[in-house]
Amino acid sequence: MPIAVYGHFGVPILLFPTALADFLEYERFGVVEALIAWIERGVCKLYTINSVNAESWLHPTLPPRERILRHLAYNRYVTEEVVPFIEADCRGKVPIITAGASLGAFHAANLFFQRPDLFEGTIALSGVYNLQAYSNGYFDDDCYFNSPVHYLPNLSDTYWLPLLQRKRHIYLACGQGAYERPEATLELSAILTAKGIPHAAHIWGPEYPHDWQTWRAMMPYYVEQVCGR
Repeated sequence: MPIAVYGHFGVPILLFPTALADFLEYERFGVVEALIAWIERGVCKLYTINSVNAESWLHPTLPPRERILRHLAYNRYVTEEVVPFIEADCRGKVPIITAGASLGAFHAANLFFQRPDLFEGTIALSGVYNLQAYSNGYFDDDCYFNSPVHYLPNLSDTYWLPLLQRKRHIYLACGQGAYERPEATLELSAILTAKGIPHAAHIWGPEYPHDWQTWRAMMPYYVEQVCGR
């Protein structure tokens, strides 16, 4: 599982790839270049990783139970291997921001909401946060606990909920152009509001489709909110 690192100092931002893409996707499609001013000034540091989406939710024939097991293994990879790697690379425990677009937004948001003890915030762009969108109707307990629109409304734990309520860098965004699903962003936003979890949810205009020109515009805007100029 390769990791690419961009930058020498600053807030670490962990980027999850879209759909069937790899760890170099954000470089290929210009997002790294769009953030170069922040990277070169030592304001932020990017970490981009691979996904296992082709072996889990986007696998055409794998039984649904095997898909969620692969998903759980990926979550453990992030929390048990990627997070320690970032902390070692930054020479100590650091406030990591998860980020991603499309299916990467789902992973970024889900892992943040599951582990606010490890992550400081999330930038989730053009995501869908209901795991049933990918599970073809299959839904067991493990799916439930990896579907933010299902587990967050019922979250009442006296440790985890207050921890989320103290976070100040939760950003959800979606365009209104082709193939975007702003209703998914609004659904998650409504749940967060009901639970008293502070966040910003923005629906950009119809000129922003589900594509890279949208995410090249959005990501710098939200990185600036997290890191400043």
